[in-house]
Amino acid sequence: MDKEFVRELIRLLRGSNVKCLSLETEGFKLYVETYHKDHQAVETPQREPLQEAEAKELPKELHVIKSPLVGTFYRSPAPGAPPFVEVGDIVSPGQVLCIVEALKVMNEIESDVRGKVVQIMVNNGETVEYGQPLFLIDTSV
Repeated sequence: MDKEFVRELIRLLRGSNVKCLSLETEGFKLYVETYHKDHQAVETPQREPLQEAEAKELPKELHVIKSPLVGTFYRSPAPGAPPFVEVGDIVSPGQVLCIVEALKVMNEIESDVRGKVVQIMVNNGETVEYGQPLFLIDTSV
């Protein structure tokens, strides 16, 4: 594992709320734990509806697509290209919804359900955390 990889990993962790990370590859083991005594969650206006929805139980027809990794969220395949999906679009299982870039690898995030995109919960270019909700899909359509 090269030093640049570790630096990039630390940079991504600093911009997130991830508290610990364990990574193991052939011949290399890394464990990072962060602690911020005065750390407070930051809420943005765009996320308020989501946080309210998370505090309550969502109706069973609403499905949340969550980030499977820490990275940078991109709505389109390239700068200037149209977004993969917009609110109101009908998506199918396996359809690419966005990209999460982690350690210079572009990871396509696919829908695991059929339904209508009700809400996109992250801004383009924003850092996302593991398990952070990205899309709200209405599966009743």
